[in-house]
Amino acid sequence: MDVAVTGASGFIGSAVVAALLNDGHHVRRVVRRPPANADEVRWDPEAATIDTAGLAGVDAVVHLAGEGIASHRWTDEQKRRIRQSRTKGTRLIAETVASLDPRPEVLLSGSAIGYYAHRGDEEVTEADPPGGDFLAGVCVEWEAAARPAVDAGVRTAWLRTGIVLDPGGGALQRMLPLFRLGLGGPFGRGDQWWSWISLADEVGAILHLLSSGVEGAVNLTGPEPVRNLELARTLGRVLGRPAMVPVPRFGPGLLLGPELAQSLLYDSIRVRPAVLTDAGYTFGHPDLEAALRAMLGQPI
Repeated sequence: MDVAVTGASGFIGSAVVAALLNDGHHVRRVVRRPPANADEVRWDPEAATIDTAGLAGVDAVVHLAGEGIASHRWTDEQKRRIRQSRTKGTRLIAETVASLDPRPEVLLSGSAIGYYAHRGDEEVTEADPPGGDFLAGVCVEWEAAARPAVDAGVRTAWLRTGIVLDPGGGALQRMLPLFRLGLGGPFGRGDQWWSWISLADEVGAILHLLSSGVEGAVNLTGPEPVRNLELARTLGRVLGRPAMVPVPRFGPGLLLGPELAQSLLYDSIRVRPAVLTDAGYTFGHPDLEAALRAMLGQPI
């Protein structure tokens, strides 16, 4: 399969590219800088330009590019950047996919479980409606921006990704230094649900969706979400360190800003990956402790 990947140098994208190449697929990286070789395709989402000739003949597109949600405090300008990086980039990819002849068979387009917003203990699946906060609104517009591909008859799936765990990036990479010092703990009371997935399963699910025939929203989370308190205790146990001292809200609030801290750390989103499970995907890391031990090279 010939697959184009945006966000190919990112935390998830680089792992997807490596897995595709390992499985014998051909990969075209869609990049913002001048291409370094024939396997790179230039695009500029801000200017709404892309080298369509460089995408000729691709079988699939995996679109993972976008401004980092937690890369900066949420000022009005940063919120604009987050929204536009997702909607403008996705619309450009979708319109390009729709214009190609022949068209790719499938577009897998990024999204996030922020679509559901804070739900307390309520379990949500792909059938549930969006929430009403900033991230939910971004996700709604983000997914809608892929409509040109859908209208053109391209099988399109939205990857509503949860908290991706791997020591090489994301939440776990940020948490490890404090937990290794024995200073880690739950955020607040720790009763909020964290819907997590290992990086290996995130990548495995994406590759599965390339050929599974699934379309529409797909929750990319593991089958066993946990409360934040359980995650903290489990990570502490795996590392052999105490992890009982709660992190007070004012700390992350000062560092990230109260709105970002709330959405990132304290919102409770209990997600079930119903579509992915029904599509026959088998999780390599369904259990949190076993997953962390495998990632961190600890005996099971």
